[in-house]
Amino acid sequence: MLSYRHSFHAGNHADVLKHTVQSLIIESLTEKEKAFLYLDTHSGAGRYQLTSAESEKTGEYLEGIARIWAASERPEILAPYLEIVEKLNPDGELRYYPGSPLLAKELLRSQDQLIMTELHPSDYPRLVEEFARDRRAEVLKEDGFQQLKSKLPPVSRRGFVLIDPPYELKTDYEAVVSGIVDGYKRFATGVYAIWYPVVSRTQINKMVEALRETGIRKILQIELGVQPDSEERGMTASGMIVINPPWKLEAQMQAIMPWLYQTLVPDHQGHTLIEWITPE
Repeated sequence: MLSYRHSFHAGNHADVLKHTVQSLIIESLTEKEKAFLYLDTHSGAGRYQLTSAESEKTGEYLEGIARIWAASERPEILAPYLEIVEKLNPDGELRYYPGSPLLAKELLRSQDQLIMTELHPSDYPRLVEEFARDRRAEVLKEDGFQQLKSKLPPVSRRGFVLIDPPYELKTDYEAVVSGIVDGYKRFATGVYAIWYPVVSRTQINKMVEALRETGIRKILQIELGVQPDSEERGMTASGMIVINPPWKLEAQMQAIMPWLYQTLVPDHQGHTLIEWITPE
């Protein structure tokens, strides 16, 4: 099944959380001179037009990046992420939003490597075009989960893997866990970040417990809810589960999460969560 298009959801509250965490991880990795691999298993199109028919149909960005954009003061910790959004919108009007591949492209250095995979027949050529002149990048029309076997460990022995499936199928939750096990066997020191939507809390609890049962240590869960949990509302929250997070990521998210919650959830009907699934 390949019906999911992120263009309907680009810039929503889940993207804000995901890209905040992603940018902080990349910034931490670039503090050391040695090169690293950025591997994006479900890349999407790379960039999105917020005035497109898809985006305007849902208007989800209006309760996400648009609220951040309109804030009179933005915390310095968000600067690496928001500077890229500003670069796409130099006239100050919010029209475009970067996907995770474009964020990585802008934040990585000349010595780093990017590998991205996308299967959707409409998004893949757009991703290829986005990276056509980037010698650091490899764009593949392949199963993203398989890259956790074929591309790891990287030659540099440093890496960040972003796993962001559409969860169209319930088997995606199981594939995330098995993919982590496959990747970790090959590359135990890498940073892995799993994005997840909270549509069914029961499903998320099962995935978290399955990750705990792998025996892998240093697994941090970060979650932002915009509505109370419900089986009827659609996505009420989203989160990032990070394996081997940079040492300061927990403190950074503890610092920024109250501002994100205040800005993105003005009615305070949601929740935040930052806790260890398994500690070191």
